[in-house]
Amino acid sequence: MQVREVVKEKYGQAALRVRSGGTSCCGSGPTLERSCDPITSNLYDAVQTGTLPETAVLASLGCGNPTALAELKSGETVLDLGSGGGIDVLLSARRVGPTGKAYGLDMTDEMLALARENQRKSGLENVEFLKGEIEHIPLPDNSVDVIISNCVINLSADKDRVLREAFRVLKPGGRFAVSDVVTRGQVPDSVRENMLLWVGCIAGALDDYQYVAKLARAGFGAIEIEPTRVYNIEDARGFLTGQGIDVDRIAPLVQDKFMSAFIRATKPNPCCAPGCCS
Repeated sequence: MQVREVVKEKYGQAALRVRSGGTSCCGSGPTLERSCDPITSNLYDAVQTGTLPETAVLASLGCGNPTALAELKSGETVLDLGSGGGIDVLLSARRVGPTGKAYGLDMTDEMLALARENQRKSGLENVEFLKGEIEHIPLPDNSVDVIISNCVINLSADKDRVLREAFRVLKPGGRFAVSDVVTRGQVPDSVRENMLLWVGCIAGALDDYQYVAKLARAGFGAIEIEPTRVYNIEDARGFLTGQGIDVDRIAPLVQDKFMSAFIRATKPNPCCAPGCCS
């Protein structure tokens, strides 16, 4: 099964679980459900979640809170790549206000249905959820001020295409501000794959220097990677033990090498004449 189909199946199942009164956590047993907590829990404060439908919060499968770090401004247009149940879109819509717009893009019908239901419950009108793939963004060139994403780009099998598409739809001077899983330093392939299966449900995270190189190749400048949550071996113990891995043996190979990070970059603005920039 291709990566895209695996992602679509897992996230579709997560949306159905939330709509039936469960949680979005990946995995089918208690051990897997507990193992998700260090990644997806405590990302949003009570002030933020208090303004949202409960199902938007329960459907969050992110690894960060890009809306808290993206410095959104009133009147801006925001696009969330892989918007899931809509939590970051709805938070962004409140931040940019009625003169702004927040788009969510997702390929999973079940998540889109859940997101639109959450929009209806929230009463927000400056929101639009689009069906599509993050490798093929259904928006015109130079149409978005800010791109956010929450632990989704790491799931794509063609990250270069995603970043080129992000660059295309951003306005000159537009901002790329995403949360994602990255790795840092050398780790044996077998250990890396198991850790990333735990962190993101599908192994696919880039090393931090690879992420920087791909952003630069897509045309971005002012690239920064800021770790926001470093995963230690105790976080993953339950999952890895269930995979038949000697956790104590691999602990030194894992420590401080798997993390959520906030990744910033900017689309250069070629404007050079006085007064030509807004």
